[in-house]
Amino acid sequence: MADFNDIGISRQLDWPRIKKLLTMGFLASLGHLAADFLLAWGREDESLSGVLRMLSAYTAAPDGALFAAALLGLVSITLEGLCLFGVYRLIAAKSPESAHRYRAGIFGYVIFCGCGFHVPVCAMAFLYKHGLADGLLLKYAAYFLLPAFLLFWVFFLILEITQIHAFAKGRTPYPRWCWVFSMPVGMAAAMAVTVFGNHPAVNAISCAWIAIGSLWMFGGLLAAMKKARG
Repeated sequence: MADFNDIGISRQLDWPRIKKLLTMGFLASLGHLAADFLLAWGREDESLSGVLRMLSAYTAAPDGALFAAALLGLVSITLEGLCLFGVYRLIAAKSPESAHRYRAGIFGYVIFCGCGFHVPVCAMAFLYKHGLADGLLLKYAAYFLLPAFLLFWVFFLILEITQIHAFAKGRTPYPRWCWVFSMPVGMAAAMAVTVFGNHPAVNAISCAWIAIGSLWMFGGLLAAMKKARG
């Protein structure tokens, strides 16, 4: 067992497998991006506020597009989350304790991001488009979307804080500066486009901020792989 660390992971990194996981994650993130664009390509009703204003941009999508957005997002997000085990493997090589926390974050991402967050938002857009009363729609959000939404963000914070800390402290084979290849950096860049106002492309990009963050992370780690050691 001398070739294994404390959590039973081989100390010798399987770079071809890690590259395959990161590549699959990048492709899955493109599917996630496409799903969000199908959902959110529209203009918001500026007379509304909060959740209802956000949903008003989604009513431009036909029913078929809403169904496609829900299904494509569900499949892509699940695959995207599973491919995070490529990042987990990088962290586990030098920091088993951090890897344990990161793995918990992966499980939360897989469980809550697609089924708990993305699909219910598509369902809300469908119900809003077909005239469900505003008060009832907000109750639906509070009863069935909010709990999973909050749990998703708890696990997401565990996931990203662990990754950034591990990379910044040199607990992966990558250079420390590669902490920038984390989802929050890409997400912040996506949200920055909201300064350009209420336009379909802007609304779609801001809706797809998690997908863009994921693309940034997987793409950046793939691009920087030649700089990794081990």
